[in-house]
Amino acid sequence: MYLPAAFAESRRAPLAALLRAYPLATVLLQGVEGIVANWLPLMLAGDDRLQGHVARGNELAQADGRETLVLFHGPQGYVSPNWYPSKHVTGREVPTWNYAVVEARGRLRVIDDAPWLRAFLQRLTDRHEAGLPQPWHVDDAPSDHLETSLRAIVGIEIVLTSLRGKFKLSQNHPAANRAGVIAGLRRRGGAGDGELADLMQDAAP
Repeated sequence: MYLPAAFAESRRAPLAALLRAYPLATVLLQGVEGIVANWLPLMLAGDDRLQGHVARGNELAQADGRETLVLFHGPQGYVSPNWYPSKHVTGREVPTWNYAVVEARGRLRVIDDAPWLRAFLQRLTDRHEAGLPQPWHVDDAPSDHLETSLRAIVGIEIVLTSLRGKFKLSQNHPAANRAGVIAGLRRRGGAGDGELADLMQDAAP
């Protein structure tokens, strides 16, 4: 990953926050016919591992011990040069794109263990059901349906060897330009613009 120093993010708190807010990950590994991509929600467990589950027919279920690259995609959006105050003085600005991503690397472990899977699914659904008026719980499913579902999946755990972020949030611009981008995003109000503006606000020095 091309990672200029201004955009490098290594602090655990903002990285973990992005993983919680945007859990759908792109999981990449080298397959027989080239690079294979899969998309699945992953949960950060402790400081050093990601956990999830896949169907038994998924190639990840056969990838025990393989090195994997995992990408998490946070808020992103187009930045107009008209939002920079400096552009109106010098004219010397160009469009760009702001975004936040996290790159995780590690070795995949396949977990074919029904009690582990059940406990993991309970944690996963409890997290994503939190805040709903009537949260669904794993125990709400009929026991025979739950047992059938558990037999159709395996758990995966990726023990991390590295976790780093690229938060490209106009850090290479003066404060007035950053404020202009934040204001521009809030005015535009497109999908993800508010979240990107909030992230820029939080990242301000």
